Amino acid sequence: MGYGRLTGYEVKGQIVELSFEEAQARIEALTPRIVNVFCGSGAGRASSKAIEGEKAVSVDIRTQRKEDGLWIHTGEVSVRVGDGFYVDFYDREGAEVCADYRGQREPLKRVSGEMIKLLEAEGHSALAGRKGCAFEVVKALRGGEHFYGLGDKTGFLDKRHYEYEMWNTDNPDPQVDSFKALYKSIPFFMALTDSHVYGIFADNTFKSYFNMGQESDKYYWFGSEGGDLDYYYIAGDSLAQVLQGYTYLTGTCPLPQRWTLGYHQSRWGYMTQEDVEEVASGMRDNDIPCDVIHLDIDYMEGYRVFTWNMGRYHDDPKGCLESLRERGFKAVTINDPGVKKDEAYHVYKEGVEKGYFARTPEGEIYINAVWPGDAAFPDFGNPAVRRWWGENQKFLLDMGVRGIWNDMNEPASFHGPLPDDVKFTDEDREIDHSEMHNVYGHFMAKATYEGLKKLDGRRPFVITRACYAGSQKYTTAWTGDNHSMWAHVQMAIPQLCNLGLSGMPFVGTDIGGFGADTTPELLTRWVQVGCFSPLFRNHSSMGTREQEPWRFGTEVLDIYRKYVKLRYRLLPYFYDLFYEEERTGAPIMRPLVYHYEKDETARECNDEFLVGSQILVAPVVQQGMRKRMVYLPEGTWYDYWTKERIQGPVWFVREAPLDTCPIYVKAGTILPMMEEQNYVGEKPFDTLLLDVYPGEGSYDHYLDNGEDFAYREGQYHQYRFTVKEDGSVNGEIVHEGYERPYEQILAMRLGDAEEAQKLVL
Repeated sequence: MGYGRLTGYEVKGQIVELSFEEAQARIEALTPRIVNVFCGSGAGRASSKAIEGEKAVSVDIRTQRKEDGLWIHTGEVSVRVGDGFYVDFYDREGAEVCADYRGQREPLKRVSGEMIKLLEAEGHSALAGRKGCAFEVVKALRGGEHFYGLGDKTGFLDKRHYEYEMWNTDNPDPQVDSFKALYKSIPFFMALTDSHVYGIFADNTFKSYFNMGQESDKYYWFGSEGGDLDYYYIAGDSLAQVLQGYTYLTGTCPLPQRWTLGYHQSRWGYMTQEDVEEVASGMRDNDIPCDVIHLDIDYMEGYRVFTWNMGRYHDDPKGCLESLRERGFKAVTINDPGVKKDEAYHVYKEGVEKGYFARTPEGEIYINAVWPGDAAFPDFGNPAVRRWWGENQKFLLDMGVRGIWNDMNEPASFHGPLPDDVKFTDEDREIDHSEMHNVYGHFMAKATYEGLKKLDGRRPFVITRACYAGSQKYTTAWTGDNHSMWAHVQMAIPQLCNLGLSGMPFVGTDIGGFGADTTPELLTRWVQVGCFSPLFRNHSSMGTREQEPWRFGTEVLDIYRKYVKLRYRLLPYFYDLFYEEERTGAPIMRPLVYHYEKDETARECNDEFLVGSQILVAPVVQQGMRKRMVYLPEGTWYDYWTKERIQGPVWFVREAPLDTCPIYVKAGTILPMMEEQNYVGEKPFDTLLLDVYPGEGSYDHYLDNGEDFAYREGQYHQYRFTVKEDGSVNGEIVHEGYERPYEQILAMRLGDAEEAQKLVL
């Protein structure tokens, strides 16, 4: 795309409209630290799917025309715009932070068309090339950059030297580092150097490319096959501030219901009511806390959405779910977008009558095959279709379902990908699948969330496989169809951390692996990672080894139980982190670099992570290992198991037998914990236990009813605790609005219940 010389500009409030010889563009300061760069394709600016509502605040911008370009100052960021629409960003002191590259791209040399055919004939992927981009943004590399975010991607934490695609993809093959795309497209990343940190959100739903210095050490670039050049530069003094800016734009995850943070058991293969009841009994009989049982596609009648296979549930699925509820279990049911083509099926019939399905260019309903066979695809970009889909959730809620699990919503199909020219709706305009694809799962999640919220009133629990930037407002997510392999439990750590750094905090992997057969050791080590993942779910595929923990013998069962019970004791801490996240965008599961940016080791640490700022987890993720090297960053830390006090930064070898996941807690920490129970709500929340680690520190703890939105009206209690070097604790109530505060609060120095300090507030 050509621009030519900058011929003029006009300031309209905090928007600067730019005239070039060959194009029109604009720069807008939404806040002093967030700047939008835009150049339209000529078709009119599409509304953002990620950013909802007005985000601009009053910014007093100042402009200067100099020989080297037009300068725009916000007070926090200075932007220089030059000929050719080169856009550079500077900090408040005038130091360059992020600049466009002035040279020409130098694509890596691949192979000729003839050699591509030979390679593909032998079964190799030959990287035959990609479509041309409607635009490219090429930014200079200064050396030493680290890149984080980009959503659901394979590989390591730092994305420097790699390239990725944003195109939601259901590929059942074992995911490895060479995969450029998975199920989610979140075109946001943060760059960290020795002197600066910044973020870029490229808000474009077409297939997009991000080459993070893989092509050259001189630059990185991103671009899209269609749509507008539309990106947001986000400044900040830390990764946390930049992420807060991004989630200010795209939203944060609402505080979830407390039970959703418990343990979830799932399998594609719970075919009948008896299968489900056997799992429920197994959990209680083996003393494994569990709140949720997931029902995969076999609960449906012929895989038709919003139906139930009555024969498999003795004509009384509602009674089955009520029986589960009485034992503390909540049912979460899967839902796919494909609606079976069947004139006698009420959902299909109504969708046809109202024009609610995607269409071919000729105007016919587009049909492809998924689980029920030939199926139509709801046009979720149409608000009326979203309302209709949301209202249909009533069938499941009336059965007693407590959450909805959206799958196959990339959208996936059995007869190849949907053609790019299939017609959808974007609010009030017709668009092609090429523009809708990456936000199809996002719109499905939004429809589900809004339907549940309207029908039920409680905080909706929605889980999705596919999503886009901003989906965190409506849904949690899992990383899709992983496999029972050590490479995937290793990948889980950077994958979940980068999702958190991309604004998606409520995420998890299928513990034990979905595909292939897990091993006792792999399952044991995976639950030690899953225990600290925001979404804590064991899920596996039909045809693989059964993955319930009692299938693997006494040793595995005992270890599995140990970590599930640890998760339940820590539920108040996780809940507090989600309360913080809703307000600041801070992730739950965090890479070490999030709090230790200057630490070179933390910048590329792939096998340790933080839960909040106070707990460091160093799991074993290699087969046969019974000890591992542990790195602790600066500060004083306590070994959670031995209570040994350790001064960082330091490397050391930690013994890690199969039942031990190395865990460390920072000095000055107060961990809120709850009494042992089999499920959330089995016992009243009357007693709060504080696990205290001596050192100077403070901690805010949050309490509400754990279910509805009354907290947004002030119906919650907020406690503030301070701890001293001797481990003594003081507390106060800083907000008082919940009708059932704790009856007692016990502070235990290093977990010593016998010497507990009873706090009187």
